[in-house]
Amino acid sequence: MTDETLPQEPQATLLTRVKDSVIRDPLPPADDRGRMRVVMNSLILHLHPAKVSKPALKFTYTFGLGGLLLLLFTILSITGVLLIFAYTPSPDAAYASMVALQTEVYFGNLIRNLHHWSGNLMVVVGVLHLLRVFFTGGYAPPREFNWVMGVMLLLLIVGANFTGYLLPWDQLAYWAVTVGTSLLDYLPWIGEPLTRLLLGGPEVGAATLTNFYGLHIALIPLAIAALVSFHIWRVRKDTITVPKAIGEKPSNEKVTTIPHLVSLELVFALVWIALLLAWSAFVNAPLEEAANPAHSPNPAKAAWYFMGFQELLLHFHPLFGAIIVPGLALGGMFLLPYLNRDMESEGVWFRSAQGRWQTGISLLLGVVGTVGLVLLDEFWLDLPGWLPFLPSYLTNGWVPLAALLLLVMGYYETMKALKSTTCEARQAVFTLLLAGFVTLTVIGIFFRGEGMALVWPW
Repeated sequence: MTDETLPQEPQATLLTRVKDSVIRDPLPPADDRGRMRVVMNSLILHLHPAKVSKPALKFTYTFGLGGLLLLLFTILSITGVLLIFAYTPSPDAAYASMVALQTEVYFGNLIRNLHHWSGNLMVVVGVLHLLRVFFTGGYAPPREFNWVMGVMLLLLIVGANFTGYLLPWDQLAYWAVTVGTSLLDYLPWIGEPLTRLLLGGPEVGAATLTNFYGLHIALIPLAIAALVSFHIWRVRKDTITVPKAIGEKPSNEKVTTIPHLVSLELVFALVWIALLLAWSAFVNAPLEEAANPAHSPNPAKAAWYFMGFQELLLHFHPLFGAIIVPGLALGGMFLLPYLNRDMESEGVWFRSAQGRWQTGISLLLGVVGTVGLVLLDEFWLDLPGWLPFLPSYLTNGWVPLAALLLLVMGYYETMKALKSTTCEARQAVFTLLLAGFVTLTVIGIFFRGEGMALVWPW
């Protein structure tokens, strides 16, 4: 039957029927909610696979550290945008902006506190996330490059905190950045030009504030966002390790991401938001008097996450304390996943039962040994004074570094002699060095007083 043979309906009657149909049967609200649900599900499944390993949902395996980093980055982005409206990046107005936030802007102090504490927490969580991946063998093939990206992300997080540290333009920020950037001077050949480029001149000033402001609100956040996107894609591509008991095979049981994983992430995020809001409501971000380039505090300390390196400078030649030792540590971090080729225990915390007690012993030895070496160097050891005919880069550089490397190599061979696998021995050495650096950081923050002399915290 053709269109011409169909009975024709008057146009007015047809329009009336359409209107009546629309009025009588409007689009149900449930359909709108359904469409929104489809959009949200699509967004979630861009970040997560459709199904996830059920054992990996166990909180004590990942502690939600990766998700917490994403949450903190989101909080920092939102609060940072809000702070931009009340901040002027100039030496004359920066400190006044901080005071106005605390006294004149509605909820300004809360937003600044939330931004400050979230940024500091992000450094801690970034380190803990890397440690979780390391101690569960999460960088085993094919995940080596994702570990490298994780280390790069941690460096960017530290860079974001460091560039933001100067923005309040108070005494604490001014001199912490002065001390921190002075470490670059020890880089051979490029140290001084790099420092002048970063500072915008020979010392911290108006150009430095402008440079740090641009890095803090634009370049570094964009770099973090790009690297995080690639990092998440690689996690999905390479998959995460599945927790398992010692000597057992991992479970292949899977559950749908929605609602099993998403419900956990939502509750976890709400709890952390509540904790951060409560902390920020009662604990103010530090703000000292306005920056005074003519008056240096005693002691002048770097930001807390650089205090371990500042402590190294008290015991090593500057070239070694600021460049060679940190460079060796960073290079080792990047190469670490490519050195471990006997990774048969990924998904097991600390590799094995033997790996667990070795990690505990290494942690204890790292703390006690570092404290002992600091006290030894502070009150007795004086190689430059005992060997005045040798240059300081030997007596205070190569000689102590060679001694420490021999100690580390001896500790590694001792672990191997205890029937450890190569991976377990490297884990023990890693823990020893990590405990040593954390101890140096704690000493620098709490046990250094005027003239950087050792004092009790009280």
